[in-house]
Amino acid sequence: MNDARPAGAAATGLASGAGLAAVGLALGGALAAAQLAPAVAAIGPVRRRLAPALSGVGDRRHVALTFDDGPDPRSTPAFLAALRERRVRATFFLLGESVARWPALARELVDAGHEVGVHGWDHRCLARRGPRATRAELARAREMIADRTGSLPRWYRPTYGVATLTALREARRLGLTPVLWTHWGRDWTGHASAESVFHLASRDLAGGATVLLHDCPAGQAAPDAWRATLGALPRLLDHCARLGLRVGPLGEHGIATPRVGPSGEQDSAGTCAGPLGEVPEWPTR
Repeated sequence: MNDARPAGAAATGLASGAGLAAVGLALGGALAAAQLAPAVAAIGPVRRRLAPALSGVGDRRHVALTFDDGPDPRSTPAFLAALRERRVRATFFLLGESVARWPALARELVDAGHEVGVHGWDHRCLARRGPRATRAELARAREMIADRTGSLPRWYRPTYGVATLTALREARRLGLTPVLWTHWGRDWTGHASAESVFHLASRDLAGGATVLLHDCPAGQAAPDAWRATLGALPRLLDHCARLGLRVGPLGEHGIATPRVGPSGEQDSAGTCAGPLGEVPEWPTR
């Protein structure tokens, strides 16, 4: 990521939603608009009302720590070292093309006990991709990550936080649970600092939160923005400890996930806390 930048006000969210609908109509009428409709969930206020489970609300005694956009040898090893020092595990949402480029580093994440999830093949926004390309890219990314790390991904977070109907359906077919976030540090910008990242990520933080950070630059992120995140990480972990909260990966966060059969298809008897699942609302940043 630099994943979706949710608007701070409901009015802005409604305006953005209207803009997405207009884009959909321009692309091909009502069917295209329906395809893009889930993208509105990338806007915090809208997501809180329509899709609270998508934010990743979990165990009230736990905080899920997640990182997007890796792996990258320029920065990911520093986060591995910092987490190892604190004996903390996290979930890393990976890009398939980066895993293909640096497979040993991707495998190192799993060997260190971290979870890996699917972020996409590259960092393009899925709202600009057709259904066929979306299906192919998600399947390709999942296969690459599973093959190179030896770990079958359980989670899916779309780039920019924007998912289409096709992406959500394909994720479910592949046994992936879509998860966005409740808190973030806006750590992709050139003016981000350790102080600003910590302040935003910890504001109103409580148990059940899912925190979004970035272990490397991708998309439109500033090249060295990850350094601010790395600087904020120890303070964020200390803050959680003071609150008496455990920090760990999404797999320990108490979110229901689908059961996946030998073929990689979701078991019809499985459960999944999807966009319309019943979970408590959470203040989204």
